[in-house]
Amino acid sequence: MNSPRTYSGRILVLNGVNLGRLGRRRLEVYGGLTLDDIRSELQETFPGTGIDLRQTDHEGEMVAWIHAAAPDGEEGYDGLIINPGAWTHYAYALHDALEMVEMPKVEVHLSNVHAREGWRRESVISPSVDAVIAGMGAFGYRAAVSYVLSRDHAPEPR
Repeated sequence: MNSPRTYSGRILVLNGVNLGRLGRRRLEVYGGLTLDDIRSELQETFPGTGIDLRQTDHEGEMVAWIHAAAPDGEEGYDGLIINPGAWTHYAYALHDALEMVEMPKVEVHLSNVHAREGWRRESVISPSVDAVIAGMGAFGYRAAVSYVLSRDHAPEPR
């Protein structure tokens, strides 16, 4: 049996390729909020929770952040939320990195990817996370944080 961990309430929220353009790109699909707006909303909704929201257009950087986020990594977070953007459909390196990290993990998509083009319906990320949220806009991030905070944090069998 694993010994209990002390939880700091720190959650890493990772955003992938092109998500730095939120609020300026396809507003009818992704909405008008920027990542800064989403960060502020999360910090206001979950005071006292360490929300660390990041974005990169470089897959290797994302992999390094995931490794560092592990409970035994350099940064040691309690949970991880990821919106991989277009990497969702082909980034096996992200899948493998997420699979190695033992903590609550949630995949988030602003749009309902299942109601869009066929190629958007396939995720190589989903098998390596605990939950997937899609189509809720920016509210999906709040739902993901709530999920991570409400978990008993025991690893679930796969």
